[in-house]
Amino acid sequence: FEAFFLLHNGMEILQNYIGGQFVPAAAHIDSFNPSTGKVYAQIPNSTAEDVDAAVKAATAAFPAWARLTRQARANYLLAIAADIESNLEEFALAESKDQGKPVWLARSVDIPRAVHNFRFFAGAVLHSVEKSSMIDGFNAVNYTTRTPVGVAGLITPWNLPLYLLTWKIAPALATGNTVVAKPSEMTSMTAYLLCKTLDRVKLPAGVCNLVFGLGHPVGSAIVSHPDVPLVSFTGGTVTGRKIRELTAPMHKKLSLELGGKNPCIVFDDIDLEKSIPDIVRSCYTNQGEICLCASRLYVHRAIFDQFVEKFVAVARSLKVGPPDQADTKVGALISKEHLAKVRGYVEGAAKAGAKIVCGYTVDALNLPAGHEEGYFMAPTVIVGASDEFACVREEIFGPVVCILPFDQEDEVVARANGTEYGLAACVWCRDGARAHRVANQLLAGTVWINCWMLRDLRMPFGGMKASGTGRESGEDSIDFYTEARVICQKLD
Repeated sequence: FEAFFLLHNGMEILQNYIGGQFVPAAAHIDSFNPSTGKVYAQIPNSTAEDVDAAVKAATAAFPAWARLTRQARANYLLAIAADIESNLEEFALAESKDQGKPVWLARSVDIPRAVHNFRFFAGAVLHSVEKSSMIDGFNAVNYTTRTPVGVAGLITPWNLPLYLLTWKIAPALATGNTVVAKPSEMTSMTAYLLCKTLDRVKLPAGVCNLVFGLGHPVGSAIVSHPDVPLVSFTGGTVTGRKIRELTAPMHKKLSLELGGKNPCIVFDDIDLEKSIPDIVRSCYTNQGEICLCASRLYVHRAIFDQFVEKFVAVARSLKVGPPDQADTKVGALISKEHLAKVRGYVEGAAKAGAKIVCGYTVDALNLPAGHEEGYFMAPTVIVGASDEFACVREEIFGPVVCILPFDQEDEVVARANGTEYGLAACVWCRDGARAHRVANQLLAGTVWINCWMLRDLRMPFGGMKASGTGRESGEDSIDFYTEARVICQKLD
């Protein structure tokens, strides 16, 4: 893969991918290795003009791509999947170096999921069926057909870079749309490797274009472009609000997967020894930088002290260190600025009267030479906070968990629902009736019972309240990336 990058003084220099060509940029942005704090690559500092060129290429490619049979488009997706899979180790190493996550996590989850995204939607588009009906008394038949929308503008975040980028590109292409995509400026490397994959499988020019750069001007140019009728965005709630404002006057199709402050409710009948390792995993996987991570743990008062003791012991056992070490469980946070933000929440909680039981401000980090300037933070537990604390109400997006006691079922449901977010939740309970009763009252798009992060791509995914607009996955993605047409015929 080294040959795929332009090199300047040993620095990897990325290019935009527009109209099937790699296009050098006039200016660049530094890209940092989170585990060392050092610049290791430069990405294009693209402009609105670059976006316009990509949209023009996608618009020109759209008619021929949309006319292809579903099988032909599926074959391209399968070829993309096979190419990523054949280079899985290179993708995994690049993802870890660029994002800070452990290599083993990228190797076992992120890159295989990217492969699966393409294979899943290659199959889904072939097995999607239309609707039909007869109108009683009129001897008439109705049936639906679906048509691709056009150029899809796709914007993805830095926490699961290739995983979420392919989650959007795959269904967009499978249903006959062309694409202009922008990955996060902080994690562009595997997106660039994907461009090389698209080039190797000879995806028709202009069908999938990637423009690298900042949210403004690149992201704003994509979402406000008059020739981009559909936008799918995953990222922060504040940015999601801005996208709504930009796109509303233009009547674009819109899908937003935004932030979360996900509650985890733990009842007093669970097996602590069995459950706590999975609950810890739900809090600290990927350094807690997953929109679905649990960050508010409501634990029944009868087991609260015992739970905290055991939870802290497991959290402290997680090794924090260089992502390329096999036994590292918690890698580096994405940036110096984000690390400061996450630490700020912990410091604010302590000043407000909460207790930091483990992690930042309590436990020292022992980092090897070369990683002292990396953006590392130990798994942190806060107790003694109330629901009004910023650390309980606001999305932190790091390895920080607030554990709070509760007494009654109705009380904990109300408290769990007491934020602006509604992305995901967990319920840990042996009593099946209670677990399902509580799950059905939680205002969250996904609720896990006695598990976490088990995902069936056939099921809809999205958030309630400030956690998003719309649903994607399986048939929901096919619906989003197409327009339904009803045809009615009166029979003789």
